[in-house]
Amino acid sequence: MSSHHIIREKQEPALLIFDLSEFNEEYLGQLLEWSPMIMVPLNLFEKVVSLGIKVDAVLAKENPNLLYFQEHVKVIPCDENLLDCALKHLVGEGFPAVNIIGNHFKANEYQFYTDLIDVVVFNGNRKIFPVKSGFSKWKTSGENVFILQESLASNLSTSGLHCIEPAHYRTEKDGFYSLTFQNSFIFIAEEI
Repeated sequence: MSSHHIIREKQEPALLIFDLSEFNEEYLGQLLEWSPMIMVPLNLFEKVVSLGIKVDAVLAKENPNLLYFQEHVKVIPCDENLLDCALKHLVGEGFPAVNIIGNHFKANEYQFYTDLIDVVVFNGNRKIFPVKSGFSKWKTSGENVFILQESLASNLSTSGLHCIEPAHYRTEKDGFYSLTFQNSFIFIAEEI
C-alpha cells in the first residue's frame, strides 16, 4: 500500500528566485520537492525555465510580451522594488511563508514583513531567518550561527553558543542553543 500526500494550495512556502548562481542544485531540488508556487523577476524567467522549472508568476517592471511565457504564467506588474512587490503580492494572496533565493541580504528590506509572512532567505551557503526572543534550536556540535546586525540586538544573551568573533557563534555541543534579547525579532543565519 502506498502513501499519497495531498498538497493543498499555499500549504507549502512559495519560492521566490532572484539569483541561482551561488545556490546548490541539491538544495534547489529540496525546495522544489513539494511543488511550491514559483515567482521570478522577468530577467530570470528564461534561465529558470531552461532548468525545467515551471514558473507560476513573473515580476515585471515593464509590460512584457505575454506570448513569451509558458501557459498559465501570471504577470505581476511592479512599479517599485521587486522584493517589496513580491512580498506584498504573497501577503495579499494569503501565503503563510516564502523561501527566497538571492545573492544579497539586507535585514531592513524584510522588517515590515516579518509579522505578515514567514520569510527564509537562502543567500549562498546561508539560510537566514527572523527569530523572536526565546528562540531555541537543536544543532550538532561545531555548527556556525551568525547573528545579523548583532549590534542592534538589545541585551543579547546566548546559551549553547561560543562567540568566535562579533556576530559569529559556534555551537558548543550537540543540543539546543538559545537566544534572548529585547528586540521584537532579530535575523540569524545558519550554514547549509
